[in-house]
Order: sequence, then C-alpha cells, then structure tokens
Amino acid sequence: MKNTFVHLRVHSNFSLAEGMLYFDYLSDFCLKNNQPAIAITDTSNMFGVLEFSLEMVAKGVQPIIGIQVEIAPSSLDEINIGEVVLIAKSEVGYKNLLKLSSNLSMNKDFDKFISYENLLENKNEIILLTGGVEKGFIGKPAGFGNSNLVYSRLELLKKLFNDNLYIEIQRHGTKNEEISEPLLLQAAEDLNLPIVATNDCYFSSPKKYNSHQVLTCIDKGLTISSPERRLLTKEHYLKDSSTMLSLFSDIPEAIENTLIIAQRCSFSVKTHKPILPTFPGLKNITENDHLFQISLAGLYKRFEISFENFSIEKKVAYKARLKKELNIINEMGFSGYFLIVYDFIKWSKDNQIPVGPGRGSGAGSIVAWALQITDLDPIKWGLLFERFLNPERVSMPDFDIDFCQDRREEVIQYVRNRYGHDRVAQIIIPISWDLDP
Repeated sequence: MKNTFVHLRVHSNFSLAEGMLYFDYLSDFCLKNNQPAIAITDTSNMFGVLEFSLEMVAKGVQPIIGIQVEIAPSSLDEINIGEVVLIAKSEVGYKNLLKLSSNLSMNKDFDKFISYENLLENKNEIILLTGGVEKGFIGKPAGFGNSNLVYSRLELLKKLFNDNLYIEIQRHGTKNEEISEPLLLQAAEDLNLPIVATNDCYFSSPKKYNSHQVLTCIDKGLTISSPERRLLTKEHYLKDSSTMLSLFSDIPEAIENTLIIAQRCSFSVKTHKPILPTFPGLKNITENDHLFQISLAGLYKRFEISFENFSIEKKVAYKARLKKELNIINEMGFSGYFLIVYDFIKWSKDNQIPVGPGRGSGAGSIVAWALQITDLDPIKWGLLFERFLNPERVSMPDFDIDFCQDRREEVIQYVRNRYGHDRVAQIIIPISWDLDP
C-alpha cells in the first residue's frame, strides 16, 4: 500500500452550498484509484455520515468519519477562531464527534465554533488535523508567518491531543501555503509532531471549478465579479493517488501518515431500529389504548358532522377498517408517532393556523382521518392504508403535512416547547449542483 494515498479532507454535498462530491462518486473513485479508505469532513455537520458509511462499506472502502469545525480556545474574538478537522478513531470518538456537532447546532446563538472547554470534555479517541491556510487554526497564522501564534497554539493542542495531533501540509499552489510550509515543517520538528498531506477537496475535477465558484456565489448572494467572494483554486479537487504522491514526493512521510491515520481509525456507522419518542403526559393508560379511544371518538365525530348519510352497515365497515388499522399501528409500534402528529395538528387548528387536508400515502389512513390529521375520507375515495403502513414492508410512517407559511414557525415553536428543543430538528435533502453545460 506504499504507492497509494488516503484523502482526509473531503467536502461532500452535505457541506451545504459548498461541497459537490457525492458518495457513489467517492466510492467509485477509491476503487478506481486503489485508495483503501476515504474520510468525510463536512463543514460543521455530520448529516451525511450514515449514508457515507453504508456506501463505502458496500463497495469495500473503509469509511473515516470526520468533521471540519472552528475552535476558539481562548476568547470569542474572531481573531482567535480557526478551523480544524476532527476524525473519529473508534465508536467512542464518533460519539464525541456527535456531541461536538450537536453542541454547534444547539448553541442558542448558533455560533459556529467549539470552545476549548467543550473540546477538552470530548477529545477522547479523536484525531485533530490543524487546518489549512485559508481559515485554519494553525495554517492561517502560519500563512502570515506568525511563528509565535503557531507555536503557542500547537503547544496548546499538543497538551490536549498528544499523539492524536497532526500538522496539515497542503499544496494547492497559493502564496500563503508557500509561506506557511517552512514554518509548519520546522514547528513539527521542534515539537516532535507528525505531518500529514491533505488536499481540501470540494469538487471532482478542475473542470468543475467554475461550477463550484457559481455555487459559492449563490450561497452568499454574490456574483462571479464580486471581490468579496471566496477564492479557492482549481487544485481543490479530488486528486488521484499518483498526483498526490508526485505532489509530496519530497516529504513522503506526509503521504505515509495518511495511511497510518486510516489504520488508526476503525469505525463505521451502522443502521439500527428507529428510536421513537414517547407521547408525554399519559397516566394509567398506554399509548395504544389512548390512541384507540381518541380514534374511535374521532370517527363518531366524523359521522356526526358529515353531510353524508352513514347507515348502520356503513358505520360498521368504517369501524372495522379503523380497528384493522389500529392493530397494525400497534403491532408496528407507531402509536406514539400518531399521537404526536395528532397533538401538534390539533394545536394548530385550535389556534386557527391553516393546515392542509393531507396528501401522499398518509391520506389512506382512516385513523388519520378520524384524528383530523387529514381531511380526506380514505374509504370514500378508495385510498389504501397499506401504501402508508405495511407490516410486510416495514418502514417509518411519514405524514406529508402543509402549514400556513406565515405561521408555520409557531407550530415548530410549539413542538420545541412541548417535546424539548434538543429533540426537534428540521431536515433537508441536498440537491445536485452540477452547473456545467
């Protein structure tokens, strides 16, 4: 494996409005280029680590889980903030990364930095790379030739991370990198710290450089001619092993250390059964029984307020469908989910917040109709419950719900207050940004 290299600085499409690398491309790239492992180091988030791990393992590539973050070990002054890469060596390290990334997102001011104290509490089984010259905690001052700050910060990090600290050497061809490299190499020798070669990767090839520039401009609301826009280089692409070996041929230990770091990391994220929340406030009654009671009461209310004539035979058929659905919901363990959705939709309607009538497969549930989660009678319109929940094809239920755009934030705030701010999140799906004609 001496003639290969492992990328430890990769920004996937989960580095939102920044990265353009997709997991299937990464796995195919590793196989094609004889790279045994690859890291994911998205900016300030770990949204993609599960999908990344599953894709790499399926292709026989070792996934390395990391994150790029900014740290501020002294004051909150902007001059003291700089980026580093944190990489999990094991499950313990992975869980510590989750804590650190969660703390980033849950900070009430949403400041994108990790404090010295937070880093100290969660540093076990984590490798730290010191950052590049653009924003790096060590690399940026090195790029300005500030040796005093470089040495003082490295000594601070060495106390924290010991042999889990690596000085990054990057060669994208910038002037600041040329200034920083002699200083970083000398500091590595003086402080007995290993160096590691990294290439900060955002896109797949130099041809994608212009697309990436457009993407970063869209993110900041700028134009290509704007002097304020972020300037990367065409070298910030995912390079093959031969290119990296040639680029660092004069310091081969920097290449070898990418393999050593890969060997020190032995964790991949695996799937597990969903951990569903419980419905709060129930006393002396189970979720299943409570759902049965309010569903049956809701069905009778639907009969009363309907303009249609519900004969006895028709009511029997509706009740039979309701009980059949409830049995499936109970068996699959989703009673709490229905209760929670019912709860915040009821609150919305009680507070005159417009809610959509329902769409998607959830509209096929008579339980949802009885609870007024949806307003479409699934029997009248011939909608199938099995498209929503099916014991033979176990998957999570998913109600598509539309709220008034002017007041949807009130609904989100209610859910936060009711179930806990640390248990509520919004999700997105990254889209493809391939802007080349």
